[in-house]
Amino acid sequence: MTNEPHLARPTGGAAPPAGPAALRRANLSLVLRELRDHPSLSRADIAEATGLHRATVSNLMAELLERRLVREVGVEHAGAIGRPRRAVALHGAHVGALGMEINVDYIAVHGTDLSGRVLVERRVVFDAMGSGPDRAVRRLGLVAKEAVEAMRRAGTVPAGIAVAVPGLVDVARGVVTLAPNLYWHDLPLADRLTSMLGTLSVPVRVDNDANLAALAEYTSGVSAGTPDLVYLTGEVGVGGGIISGGRLLRGADGFSGEVGHLRVDPNGDRCGCGRVGCWETKVGLAALVRATMPEQAYGLPGKPVPDPGERVADIARGLASGDRRMTMAVAQVGEWLGLGGSILANLFNPRVIVVGGYFASLAEWLLPHAQDQLRRLVVAAPAVQCRFVASTLGFGAASRGAASMVVNRILDDPTTIMDPLPRPAAH
Repeated sequence: MTNEPHLARPTGGAAPPAGPAALRRANLSLVLRELRDHPSLSRADIAEATGLHRATVSNLMAELLERRLVREVGVEHAGAIGRPRRAVALHGAHVGALGMEINVDYIAVHGTDLSGRVLVERRVVFDAMGSGPDRAVRRLGLVAKEAVEAMRRAGTVPAGIAVAVPGLVDVARGVVTLAPNLYWHDLPLADRLTSMLGTLSVPVRVDNDANLAALAEYTSGVSAGTPDLVYLTGEVGVGGGIISGGRLLRGADGFSGEVGHLRVDPNGDRCGCGRVGCWETKVGLAALVRATMPEQAYGLPGKPVPDPGERVADIARGLASGDRRMTMAVAQVGEWLGLGGSILANLFNPRVIVVGGYFASLAEWLLPHAQDQLRRLVVAAPAVQCRFVASTLGFGAASRGAASMVVNRILDDPTTIMDPLPRPAAH
């Protein structure tokens, strides 16, 4: 399943498009979304699926072909009688989407073209926690420029950049209101990154990392299409993306999903948010590293910051070899994971709780303990079939979701990229 879960849709009873231009944009979007869900379709197939008149579809297709957003891929024969149908497919190889994530210890990028072809994907180790916002934005800008240039060398121009951040984000303004583990407050990230990109002139959006990862899971993850799911980031911090009835829950101010700051232990450790006993102080990667490899704990002065995957791989090797301290620490984290998961299950009644980041990497050791707690603590346990599931998207879920958000905005309004780009010179 590839459709976005209503994230760019109005939440109320949306009025039909007003005026010829708006109606045409809506119809172009309808056609492109139909093609996105199929390898190829004939114009007659599209007319039947969308309810549009065949003449309208032919007119829209002519425009999309001219703009190179679709391409003809051959002839389909519907049967022995009748004319053959020319099939078309989503193209847009010249139109790109760049998704990025900045987290405590890395920057990730995921760049695709409109058809989903991956053009650039990488993770850069970076101590964002210890760098301060100015240096972090500069590094983010340099990584973005490198990714944009790589996409352009492949013949694709990004139509937008979306950045995932672990914290509270004012999406409309592109401002990170609070990112406790990065020590960011009221940072106008979209404006700062746009300024960094200079003449590249790529529009920038910012959103919460868990929300974007939940989008990636809903569209292309292990539980794709599940209308009621919770996604949990397994990073230094823990965030939640909540999809209910196929819609992302943002809340009144867009700040929902801060599940890592549920207070689960009044006598616990102090969290980066300043409060005591938050869930992420029990299950975040920093807590696990501190318990299993204290010499590599986050925040130690003079220590280089390794890639989070390397830390997790070290723990996995210890668990595989039967290291007692690591086994006990992971079991305890699994129990706390199940406790917090039961709170979410009682609140939102999801079918699955998808765990990403290090939770997924250590799933075989963590999830049995978490599932036991979930069965024990969910009030409606006998009737509820909620289960923990390990994501297959790794630490790249949020950057992948960020790229999907850009693609979905393009599909919502194809006229934002309707000016055709120069064609490659013939050789």
